[in-house]
Amino acid sequence: MIIRIRSKDGNFRFDLQPSDDVSVLLDKVLSTAADVDPSSITISNQPRGNEIKIEVLKGRTLQNLGLNHGDLIFVSYQSKATSSSSLNAPTITAGVVNGPSTIDPAKRPWELVKEDPVDEYWRTQDGKIPRGKDAQFCKHGPKGMCDYCMPLEPYDAAYHKENNIKYLSYHAYLRKVTPKQTLSASSILPPLNPLSYQVKVPCPTGSHPSWPAGICTGCQPSTITLQSQPFRMVDHLEIASMEVIDRFLQAWRMTGLQRFGWLIGRYEPYDKVPMGVKAVVEAIYEPPQQGELDGLTLGWPWEDESRVRELSAAASVSLTVVGYIFTDLTPTLEDRTKNIYKRHPQSFFLSSLEAIFAGKLQKDNPTSSKSSPTGQYGSRLVTAVLTATEDGQVDITAYQVSEQAVAMVDADMIEASVEPGIVRVKEEDRSENSARYIPDVFFSYKNEYGLEVKKSARPCFPVEYLLVNVTHGFPQNPSPLFSSAQFKIENRPGLEDQTLDSVMSQLLKLDAPNIHDSRTSKPGEAHKRIELAKWLSDWHLITFLGTTQLVSDEDLKLIMRTVTDPKLAEDITLLDPVLNSDSWQTLMTFTRESAPASSSAQTSFGGSNMDGDIPQEIFDQIAAESAASGGGSSAGISICPHCTFENSHGGHDCEVCGLPL
Repeated sequence: MIIRIRSKDGNFRFDLQPSDDVSVLLDKVLSTAADVDPSSITISNQPRGNEIKIEVLKGRTLQNLGLNHGDLIFVSYQSKATSSSSLNAPTITAGVVNGPSTIDPAKRPWELVKEDPVDEYWRTQDGKIPRGKDAQFCKHGPKGMCDYCMPLEPYDAAYHKENNIKYLSYHAYLRKVTPKQTLSASSILPPLNPLSYQVKVPCPTGSHPSWPAGICTGCQPSTITLQSQPFRMVDHLEIASMEVIDRFLQAWRMTGLQRFGWLIGRYEPYDKVPMGVKAVVEAIYEPPQQGELDGLTLGWPWEDESRVRELSAAASVSLTVVGYIFTDLTPTLEDRTKNIYKRHPQSFFLSSLEAIFAGKLQKDNPTSSKSSPTGQYGSRLVTAVLTATEDGQVDITAYQVSEQAVAMVDADMIEASVEPGIVRVKEEDRSENSARYIPDVFFSYKNEYGLEVKKSARPCFPVEYLLVNVTHGFPQNPSPLFSSAQFKIENRPGLEDQTLDSVMSQLLKLDAPNIHDSRTSKPGEAHKRIELAKWLSDWHLITFLGTTQLVSDEDLKLIMRTVTDPKLAEDITLLDPVLNSDSWQTLMTFTRESAPASSSAQTSFGGSNMDGDIPQEIFDQIAAESAASGGGSSAGISICPHCTFENSHGGHDCEVCGLPL
């Protein structure tokens, strides 16, 4: 077969066999130019993007790479002189985590990526949209199929328009852009290439000094045209229960200060959208912060991130950080039960500062993907806002920012403006320490005549060009992973204080020190273990136990895995490993010896610490007077033991409370 090569030295054609190794192609490339550094040679199926070093592909055949007769390959390389002068310059590798030396030559770098379970699920499904038999046009039998009833592709435009689905799901978009596999090509190159608006350093041509000393068309980013993103990484945000949001809002209701929290949950298939993905929120973790009436100050970086992520992953269903949520609520002066309607089409939905913050977080939390040469593409981090509706009530709105927004934030091209609905494009900077190249940026809109007009985005443009809407809701039949949400929430000083004394006090009320596993427990004590399991199934309680130094990391993960097991309510014996763990026994020892006494013990006569300060003579005098008066009754007076009223009627029931004397 004929393979065409295009490089900076010209166009070439070579007669190769499908079974030839990539090293044969490398030799052909080396023969087309002199003084070439073999380690710098990259190939791609596009003029720009998807470059991968040819050394990584050694050991694979041309047929296995998906190359057919007449295919055109774009080759880039550097000369030996240029390569030796830039040994210390950063190089771009194609998604290799541990370096090229650890790569199995039989596998390409993106094939080593571990994807999310929801991605693995959709890769095993055909994703097609089923259709029933059309009564008007279908003329075949019940087991037949025609063009009017055959399943539709998940990216079918007519279906999305008919069902008011604005965006394609990630996997539907992936099916749309992935070429059809043929028998001669068992595998293909990844179709998704992450956007980058940064100058390539060093320049692929090697013809000039690196930026900012020089720039050319080979290393500078192309012109940017802002447009609506056709797909979204997450299609729906689902809150597992209303109690999760109510507990988060409680701080704002009591103080009027805005709050921020990380959404802890997981990703699941979403059946309302073809090949859809939804983020299910099980809990909200509140980091250290300082709330204000019109904003908040957040501690950054998030110090407990690694601990929270590790603990979340230990649940029976692995959890992770799926997004973040914050409040933007201001009560009206006329009616404090209603809030000001701030975010609407005439103002803004997400401010420019919030959009840039979302872009930074999405860049830091990429999604693993086998469909990208870097092994990562996009992000599933969702931005949720608790804000007022048109009638003054509180509702959730959810967004993501587009891949263009993430790339512009990564290239330091945009900044927030005084007007919240406007994004400002920065000026170009060629200084050595803060070099910034700004390509031409355009956006299009319809003018007053209904015509499509393209306009320069300098100096500013509307923030809506960077946003992607995400639907939200609550399940009809809630089944949250955590059974309780009553424990004090972290980082609410003065409002809700998490203390070990409160934990041990509650353990005493549950009689936890006397609760044993199912093998040694007494008959009739199963209800105590059930109540203890429900109380332990609290996200905020488990995260707090990890800070007490009483529970080891292994036992804490055991508690998390046990209390989130959906079978625990049916089989309480699953709690036995927790009750027998060393950390639990240590906690029970502290509970017996250090827990504060219960209120009933403090108020019982002769049993509180206060009684020890009363002289015994006083008790003797009271007993003598009681005996002299006939036990508290004289002349037919009966004192009610319930309300202490003195009854003189001689009956059997109290005149005041009606209870028996």
